[in-house]
Formats: sequence, C-alpha cells, structure tokens
Amino acid sequence: MKTEMVISRTRTGRLRGLLGKDGTQAYLMLLPMLIGFAFFTIYPMLWLMNWAFYDYDGITEARFIGLDNFVRAFTRDPGYWAALGNTFIIVAAKLAIEFPLALLLAVQLNKATKINALFRTAFFVPTIVSTAVIGLVFFLMFEPYQGIVNLLLQDIGLMKTSVEWFGSKATANAIIVIASVWSNFGINMVFFLMGLQTIPRELYECAEIDGVTRWQRFAYITFPMLRPIMKVLLMLAIIGSMKMADLVLVLTNGQPGGKTEVVMTYVFKFFFSYGVADSMNQFGYASSLAVITAIVLAIVTAVYYKLTKD
Repeated sequence: MKTEMVISRTRTGRLRGLLGKDGTQAYLMLLPMLIGFAFFTIYPMLWLMNWAFYDYDGITEARFIGLDNFVRAFTRDPGYWAALGNTFIIVAAKLAIEFPLALLLAVQLNKATKINALFRTAFFVPTIVSTAVIGLVFFLMFEPYQGIVNLLLQDIGLMKTSVEWFGSKATANAIIVIASVWSNFGINMVFFLMGLQTIPRELYECAEIDGVTRWQRFAYITFPMLRPIMKVLLMLAIIGSMKMADLVLVLTNGQPGGKTEVVMTYVFKFFFSYGVADSMNQFGYASSLAVITAIVLAIVTAVYYKLTKD
C-alpha cells in the first residue's frame, strides 16, 4: 500500500514538474469548459455519426442499414440538394449586402461623438433580439392583407392591390435576406469599429499631409488594415449563415412549396417529422443529412481558407 502511494506521488510530482505550477492551474481552470465541450459538442457529434447508419424513428427498434441513408440522400432526395442550393443563394445575397453595409456604417460612425454613440447602439440592438421574434416581425410587416408594407405602398399610390410577398421564391427569399441582414449587420459593424480603432492615426495624418483623398485613404489604408479581421468575420458569417434555421421556419417555413427551404430547416423537419411526407421521425436519415451538411461546410471552409491564404 505504501509503495503504491509513493509511486502515485512520484507520478504526480513528475506531472507537476512537466506542466509547472501555472500550467496545472491553467488546465484546472479549463477543465469545466473541456467537460462541457465534450458533453455538449463531442458526444452529440458522435451520437449523430452513429445514427446516420441506422433506420430509427425513436420508437421502434433501431435497424442497422449501413450506407443506405447516404445513398438515399445522393440518389433519391432532390429536395435536400434544392435546399442546399437555395442556402448558397441566400448566403451569397445576404453577405453581399451585410458586409459592405456594416463596413460603411463602421467608417461613418468611427468618430467618438454622442450622436455616433446613439446610432451605434441603435444599429446593434437587432443583434440581441431573438431571431424567431425578428422572423415574426418581418412576417407581420409583409403580410399580404394587413402588413404595413402593403398598406404603405397602397397609401402612397405605388400599388393598387396587395402583393403576396411570400407567394414566389424570389420575393420570399428576398425577405429572408433582408431580415437576416437586419439581424446580423450590427455585430459585424461593431467588430469593424474595433478594427478601425486599432489603425494608427499617424497613417491618416501622413496621408492628409500628402493630399490623399478620403476614398484613397479608405482604399490604401483602411481596407488593407482591416483585411485580417475581415477574413475571420467573413468565414464565421458564412458558417453561421449556412446554419440558418429558426428565421426561415418562422418567416416562410420553406414555402411556397418548399422553394425557400434551407438546408438546416430541411434536416430539422426529418428529425421531428415536421412537414415531411412520412409521419414518423427519421432520426437516422436526418443524421445522415446532418453529416453530409457538416462535410459540405468543412469543404466550404477549406476552400475559403485556401483562397484567402496570404
């Protein structure tokens, strides 16, 4: 017994010697986060990957079917690929508006004045509002009969009758893009503001002495200095936008006819038998779709990293 205690103390002492006092404290402080990460991220991922090879509805006994779920996704489910394509369209349109808008506002509001502080707060507020609430607000705004947009356009004489904004893929997708931009541009504006405030003022002073115009200052000083933070923000925005679900569920629920479905709402509906042909939950098939989506996201991220690598 004493021998085992001596060996244990010796091993502990060696470990402390390797890590050092500060290293041991750092790992102990990280331990709760690592446990949470393992329990709430790693375990669900492994669970998902496991059930992707099963036919399972949560009630009857699970049946191992190998790669059948993946074969079904690639050969017999055009709806998934249509949803994935629509996701890319929405993400591209969203980021094409959101990032220039956030950067423009950040440049305009960079000076520390009271009115700028007020506008910064106002533009940031949508970021802290629930996405589901934002979806409901925009749905009520564009509601075909009592929506404020239709009523306003009719009052000023631009329209004679109400428009069914959610009746076509183009207008419904446009509303999703507008709502998503309104929800997220504020946080990107704040990050751009933080980046702007790290640029040395001496660079602008030298440029002013040389007679450089405001546009030239932006093109040759501001934009290049913001490129590192812009690359990170754009990558995070692409990944976050690809995972969009709650906004679409509340705003259009994939209608009309599934044309505004995005990839995560499509997967969600198979997980919970929400609006799909079969009435039972399809955990196995939904898991396989989620795995495919994760692979697509990994490929998109890798391509983006390759294209933006200096």
